[in-house]
Amino acid sequence: MDAAARLSVAPMMDWTDRHCRAFHRTLSRRTLLYTEMVTAAALVRGGARHLIAFGEAEQPVALQLGGADPGELAQAARMAEQEGYREVNLNVGCPSDRVQSGCFGAVLMERPALVAECVAAMRAATTLPVTVKCRIGVDAQEPADILPDFLCQIRAAGVRRVTIHARKAWLQGLSPKENRDVPPLDYPLVHAMKRAFPDLHVSINGGIDSLDATLAQLAPGDDGVSLDGAMIGRAAYQRPADILLRADSRVFGADDPLDAPEDAVEAMRPYIAAELGAGQRLHAITRHMLGLFSGRPGARGWRRVLSEGATRPGAGLEVLDAALAEVMAAGAAREAAE
Repeated sequence: MDAAARLSVAPMMDWTDRHCRAFHRTLSRRTLLYTEMVTAAALVRGGARHLIAFGEAEQPVALQLGGADPGELAQAARMAEQEGYREVNLNVGCPSDRVQSGCFGAVLMERPALVAECVAAMRAATTLPVTVKCRIGVDAQEPADILPDFLCQIRAAGVRRVTIHARKAWLQGLSPKENRDVPPLDYPLVHAMKRAFPDLHVSINGGIDSLDATLAQLAPGDDGVSLDGAMIGRAAYQRPADILLRADSRVFGADDPLDAPEDAVEAMRPYIAAELGAGQRLHAITRHMLGLFSGRPGARGWRRVLSEGATRPGAGLEVLDAALAEVMAAGAAREAAE
């Protein structure tokens, strides 16, 4: 899993569900994919095990958990292993009000000893790698002072891989949306943490929106030290072909599974047909594919046809074909004009 974590797609609520992951996996065989955050309480007390169902074709895939109760997190981690996940990740970065009220997510940056207790309990319950995704700090904390102590405590609890979102989270005064953009990025601090903790696998997250930017983050510095991985969020979702279509060759040195975005449409057809046959609605799948042709002629028509047609009762593969026809026609028109 350390190798797969060289590039990963961030866990994103309402976005990285199993249909999104199935789509992303057609574009990249190597990139590490994450679930949406699932609370340990929902699994342990709510009996919502269906929330962590996934297909083996999505591998490598990791389950991200939210919570602050060591016992519940241990039980949830055990469930993750039973379901077949390759990794279980603890969320110490989400700044939403709902997460704060449950005393987990980014607010846990203020309670490193509790985080260490949680990950130790998780590690005792499973043979899976237990990893952490965190911020560099919250509110009035000084990241350069508190982040080394945080990493030291979770390392002592057995964590060997951490993803650091290179922004503070402002729990007071900023919305979750604003927390994704407003706090300034501090990439040098994350690189400094890798130098200070060379035995940790350190991935960086926040503001990385291209493969060029990914490779720049992974390049060795003047001292020869390099980060181990990069995690991309919204760019991978909104422009999936730009990020994932060449990820296997450029980031992992492997063959890319597809040549063009059009190939991804064809690759998804069997999956979509099977899901429709199982009673799934087309929109639940194709909503994750709206950005596939971003920046290409016909992208607007692709989005329009899918957005309007996929929500209609009984919508099937004919909607996908009609949307793809918009792209093909726009491409042909441009070639003719040239």
